[in-house]
Amino acid sequence: MNHSETPSRGSVVQEVGVRLRALWAVKAVGLTVGIPLFFAAYFYLLRHPQFPVTVMPLTWVDRLVTIRAEALPLYFSLWVYVPLAVGLLKERAELWAFALAAIALSVVGLTLFFFWPTAVPPLDVDWSAYPSLAFLKTVDAAGNACPSLHVAFAVFAARCIGRVLRVIGAGVAVRAGNVLWALGIAYSTLATGQHVALDVVAGGGLGALAAWPVVRRPVAQSRSWAGVGITQR
Repeated sequence: MNHSETPSRGSVVQEVGVRLRALWAVKAVGLTVGIPLFFAAYFYLLRHPQFPVTVMPLTWVDRLVTIRAEALPLYFSLWVYVPLAVGLLKERAELWAFALAAIALSVVGLTLFFFWPTAVPPLDVDWSAYPSLAFLKTVDAAGNACPSLHVAFAVFAARCIGRVLRVIGAGVAVRAGNVLWALGIAYSTLATGQHVALDVVAGGGLGALAAWPVVRRPVAQSRSWAGVGITQR
């Protein structure tokens, strides 16, 4: 990609707006259908393990991370982060590539949960001191631990968003913020006691692998960029 002129902040914002509006109905339907289907399979396997459950071991990393109720908003922010990655796609081919990769990620993760169910070990924590986290534990139990699909989807979304931000000329601060958001979500899975470090590493690897065919695709640019002087090889 050659840059004959650095995109202005206004042009970057304009391009983001174009992308968020493009195919918005298709994106909304896809998310509305896809997320519940994923959760239906996820919670079925969580509540009905088909094989003996393996308890994941703690590592020195887990002993460094303390439980923090303040991490809960970061944990739930995944469900803003992933739709944002979808929202920044502009063409049907991009959406199909993203959807197929996300489905592949889900199938691999859920297949592992079926044949190799895992769980987070009991932590020496008084959960009554963390009412919001105690509620999370009642909804999403300690199973389906490795790989962490929470982290997998965070890394997957980060790679896909980063691909778009790089091409549209977003600044270093914005791109760094994207990376920090993903890292914050990964941290939140430890700080809420939902996962251990090995789950996070496995989930990160799965997410990066699933994103690979998506980030290799050329990114479509809108006509609003014609005057910015950016061309793709």
